[in-house]
Amino acid sequence: MTDRPLKQIHLAAHFPGVNNTTVWTDPAAGSQIAFESFRHLAATAERGRFDFLFLAEGLRLREVKGRIHDLDVLGRPESITVLGALAAVTTHLGLAATVNATFNEPYELARRFASLDHLSGGRAAWNVVTSSDAFTGENFRRGGYLDRADRYTRAAEFVQLAREFWDAAGTGTVRHQGPQFDVEGTLSVPRPPQGHPVVIQAGDSDEGREFAAATADVIFSRHSTLAAGQAFHTDVKRRLAAYGRKPDELKIMPGVTWVLGDTEEEAVERAAEIRRAQVSPATAIAYLEQIWGVDLSGHDVDGPLPGTDPVRGSGLVQGRTSLGDPLEIAAEWRAVAAAKGLSSRELVIEVTGRQSFIGTPRSVAEQIDRHVQSDAADGFILVPHLTPGGLDEFVDRVVPLLQERGVFRTEYTGTTLRDHLGLPVPGRR
Repeated sequence: MTDRPLKQIHLAAHFPGVNNTTVWTDPAAGSQIAFESFRHLAATAERGRFDFLFLAEGLRLREVKGRIHDLDVLGRPESITVLGALAAVTTHLGLAATVNATFNEPYELARRFASLDHLSGGRAAWNVVTSSDAFTGENFRRGGYLDRADRYTRAAEFVQLAREFWDAAGTGTVRHQGPQFDVEGTLSVPRPPQGHPVVIQAGDSDEGREFAAATADVIFSRHSTLAAGQAFHTDVKRRLAAYGRKPDELKIMPGVTWVLGDTEEEAVERAAEIRRAQVSPATAIAYLEQIWGVDLSGHDVDGPLPGTDPVRGSGLVQGRTSLGDPLEIAAEWRAVAAAKGLSSRELVIEVTGRQSFIGTPRSVAEQIDRHVQSDAADGFILVPHLTPGGLDEFVDRVVPLLQERGVFRTEYTGTTLRDHLGLPVPGRR
């Protein structure tokens, strides 16, 4: 660290969807469909003076062995619809929706986000995701036509065209001819209050980092340990100059969990209990099957990893993000399990755990501040293990300590999401 002024921490809240983060067996777990759940989490985040609420989204329920994955049975309402309703019951909180750039069209998306930005008074954000998944593509006319190598090519032109529509709104016609889109038209709503809604991106590959440096305002990163966060922060920020951008024009916000206790020991014990609840035996089996590509329903999760090699491309599990080459992953996992003496379930707990801040409220506040002041992150997107009340304890016990340290706002000083993030309003191009 240097003698520079203290960096201000950015915080956002993630509403978990279909996943194994939420402990659905906990009596305090509520609905992920009912509007009251979304309203409660949004109200808590706004009470904590968070920058924004973040909704993920999937376009098809995952399948394991030809059946819908147990954790996906309920699904979740479409994100922009939910956020439009939340705009009416919040006043400052940013509203971030995940919308796929592969299976949507720029005009229609630009219109929807411009509408949300107007209805919320300038609080909309778009998390840009892509897909080369033929399984997901079966829900759409185009199917799974898009090669994996082309997904960021389409996304970059998609974002460019959406911004052209936002810039031309109320002033003229957009005429665009490119490799992916040939469009001529006018946006049917005025230019958004923020100029452009905030753009969020989550890709971690080299092409994803380059796409973010050229295009995004926020990165939803997975690099949440101190060393990994610093390396990622340095790499992405250095890329900005090539696009005429300054380092503070892109905020890096890893997704993290947290567990609090009155003592450090209590927090560690509670964290272990939560992780075992998150990874049930059935969840561990489903995760192993994603790598091994074979039916493991008879496998003992309290014993060692399967002794056979994975089967590439079996199609047993569909709709899950690829983790890489299954043979290489299995070899890495066996090495970790052998080194640490882990059973199959314990190994899944080890490799699927998102970096957590674990400790007393004061030590968690210190950990978060250390990461930000050390340039491992600009802030964090908090992922609670309970819906909808999981954020309450953090807001009540940790936020006041961050405010006491002078690194987090006590009141909102602006009304738009760009105000909260310290991002400039783009001029018309």
